[in-house]
Amino acid sequence: MTLPDLPAARRRLDSALDDLTVVFRGMTAHPDEYNCDCHWGSAEELARLKVADLELDLDLLHRTWQAPDWTDKAAVLRRILPQLASTLVTGRVAETYSDMETIGRAFAFGAWREWPAGQSAAVEEFLGAWWSHTLTDPDPVVPAHDVLVLVTEATGTVRPWLDA
Repeated sequence: MTLPDLPAARRRLDSALDDLTVVFRGMTAHPDEYNCDCHWGSAEELARLKVADLELDLDLLHRTWQAPDWTDKAAVLRRILPQLASTLVTGRVAETYSDMETIGRAFAFGAWREWPAGQSAAVEEFLGAWWSHTLTDPDPVVPAHDVLVLVTEATGTVRPWLDA
């Protein structure tokens, strides 16, 4: 039995997710990163962000992208990006935490466009692939209007997304 061929947009998205995993493998929060125990989480949870490739539970992932006061926002975003992207695409974020605007701002605050070329290209490809997949999927997991909010906040522009 052969499996049906995946649509091109889905293959592109899967490839972009794989690329994020490869490009950001081994990333951690800065060793001196700190966040308030009473507002963000425990020292044990913070220590998890300083261990590469360790899966975070959904609540910790949420508190991490939502916190605006990281010293090195870029390092924190790079640390969680593969898991965050996968969680976004599967709709697990939208099920529990539907504030796509805040997630998009987390991308923007991480200044991903200023990262080394390979890293910023991987993020840009992920956003474009997710948008393309959302527009071509007859029943997308995350509604197009929610994805549009996220990609617009993440990139600071709506034009290329509407043009697509």
